Amino acid sequence: MPANTQATILAVDDSPENLNILSELLQPDYQVRAATTGEKALRIAQSPHPPDLILLDVMMPGMDGYQVFEKLRANPATGHIPVIFITAMNGTDAELRGLELGAVDYITKPIVAPVVLARIRNQLELKQARDWLSGQNTLLEAEVARRMLENELTQEVSIRALAHLAETRDPETGNHILRTQGYVRALAQHLREHPRFRASLGGRQIELISRSAPLHDIGKVGIPDAILLKPGPLTPPEWEIMKTHARLGAEAIEQAERDAERPVEFLGLAKEIARWHHEKWDGGGYPDGLAGDAIPISARLMAVADVFDALITPRVYKPPMPLEQALGIIAAGRGKHFDPDVADAFVRNFDDFAAIASRHLDPPAPS
Repeated sequence: MPANTQATILAVDDSPENLNILSELLQPDYQVRAATTGEKALRIAQSPHPPDLILLDVMMPGMDGYQVFEKLRANPATGHIPVIFITAMNGTDAELRGLELGAVDYITKPIVAPVVLARIRNQLELKQARDWLSGQNTLLEAEVARRMLENELTQEVSIRALAHLAETRDPETGNHILRTQGYVRALAQHLREHPRFRASLGGRQIELISRSAPLHDIGKVGIPDAILLKPGPLTPPEWEIMKTHARLGAEAIEQAERDAERPVEFLGLAKEIARWHHEKWDGGGYPDGLAGDAIPISARLMAVADVFDALITPRVYKPPMPLEQALGIIAAGRGKHFDPDVADAFVRNFDDFAAIASRHLDPPAPS
């Protein structure tokens, strides 16, 4: 409440005489609204300009003060308004009942003007303090949310920058990181309700896996140009060197983890993906020959995404494979190269992956 604005007090009493007394007492310092029934009091409290405090008579015909108070508290729009009960009953039980319901104070009739004014002033000051704190909390929450968003954006941009750094060593990959990130996210979302994956593919986990996916080939920065950029097939010794990119990428991310002041969730997943996305379900992959569920789910998702995108992407030594033919290869790799359930999810929802591929087509090569 601004310093120059008078607080509004709603006085509720079935006696017009009592309302006149309260109005005369309060009007020099406050704006006063009056209601002779509980129903009218509720309407005023729910209006676009609700009162700052309510003086509520307990003994009223029809809806008594306790019933009015319960309805006020049940409504989110009025539940925060402080209420002082005013009654001719001076028994302790009645006062306790009012305070137990949540009233901020309890005044007995006949009214003693200095007492009423002092208690009203105290409650309004308390309300003003609560409102200020609530406003500060809202501002703080907004600032925390803004900073979290900024941190996440910085993290995402940094990941993309590192991934593009790897791409500068292998310029033919184009929008590979965008496509594979999209495939991984879609696969995870299609599998999140599967009994095998429900515990490991919650919303937060899917977000972290998707965020980590662009770093899967970061280790290629450590592969010599003569091998990485070779226009034809690699010799067996060259292929052994090429395969080290998985280990190099994982080691680089592990070093970043050690340098961090505290654990960074997505780096652990990025390390999994970088090291093990070339493992195969039957144990025939590299670098560690993992098989089956020993391969982290993040790497199993990336395995399908990476192979599919490699098949449909042109290289200097091969044309792009038609989407349907690539689908057939993924299906044929079920239970051999790929986790059977991951491959099944890809096949069942193939239109989604084809749409992602179309959305992130590589730009035409310069003539």
